[in-house]
Amino acid sequence: MIFLHTSDWHLGAAAGERDLSGDQRCFIDEICRIVQERHVDAVLIAGDLYDRSVPSAAAVGLYDYAMDRLCRELGVRVCAIAGNHDSAERLGSCASLLDRAGLHVLGAAQREPQAVEWDSAQVFLLPWITEEKIKSLYPEAEIETLTGAYRAAAERMRAAFAPGKRHIVLAHAFLTDAETSTSDRAAEIGFATQVSASVFDGFDYAALGHLHKPQQVNGFARYSGSPMAYSFGKEESQTKSVVLIDTETMAQELVPLHPLHSWTTLTGTYAALLAGDYPEHVKNGYVRLNVTDTAVGLELLSRLREVYPNALVVAGKTYEGDDSTITLTMEELERMEENPEEIFRSFCQEELGQAATEHFLELFRDAVRQAEEETV
Repeated sequence: MIFLHTSDWHLGAAAGERDLSGDQRCFIDEICRIVQERHVDAVLIAGDLYDRSVPSAAAVGLYDYAMDRLCRELGVRVCAIAGNHDSAERLGSCASLLDRAGLHVLGAAQREPQAVEWDSAQVFLLPWITEEKIKSLYPEAEIETLTGAYRAAAERMRAAFAPGKRHIVLAHAFLTDAETSTSDRAAEIGFATQVSASVFDGFDYAALGHLHKPQQVNGFARYSGSPMAYSFGKEESQTKSVVLIDTETMAQELVPLHPLHSWTTLTGTYAALLAGDYPEHVKNGYVRLNVTDTAVGLELLSRLREVYPNALVVAGKTYEGDDSTITLTMEELERMEENPEEIFRSFCQEELGQAATEHFLELFRDAVRQAEEETV
């Protein structure tokens, strides 16, 4: 059998105010293409299907689109678990009905191990857990740490192993020595949720979610990583992919994904950045611009946007002339363009070096009113 391992879709995520639904539909379609071309039997989604516990209507629509294509159109079974970004209750609703359609979803951990079985494999489902959650499920156990909680859950799964089958655990967890990315905002805080990879000893494969960088943790545990980048920095150089697992040999194959937009940080002088001597996929991708020789102003931002239509962030020197920088998003620029008073406030700050006083603002409002009357 061939399983496809993916995770951390974060449906509904945005880059500032930039809608990423087109990028997400792109990777859903590419995963479906891989499923069809590589004759995949089941898709394993290791948590964080949504970016928020209360997803938007558009995010739910993307989830429905993906599951309909996979389960109904392509006829494969899907195993999915809730991550820390998901609402366990919402994701796990109507689970018994969905089982009949080939969609096996577990929102919250259960006392009895939950597994989806095939002739040659068992896939155990372990959504995001807390120490308190597992203590409530196993009050008789002595659990003092989060690693102990994972170990207690895994021990009961190992006790339920069916002989002669491959045993796979689908889990959303932060394993020790795994590398985070900037968009792993929950994992980055304090590293308090790290657990030892040894908790999953005995499994043939641990299909992990939670961290966005594709990476092998040890011989049997792997993070598939997110199917697209969600931040600048580390994720810019990551090749996003899905993992194909052959249950006969337990061989792993990484299949690269091709994003709709690349994520790139470009640093240079204003003239060099404006010249745009970069590949088209970079200029048309999501870009963070660091201007090294001048301040960030509205005219500069507008001209750069003509070269980089999907630029998300621009940083430049402050007007004080020191080494500090100021950063504006394109959405902030658009709000300024729609609100003349915001432009005037920015002008006073940037050109005069002071905040606009109420006297200045009233003079500006009078000038705007007079200009509007003259154009009527």
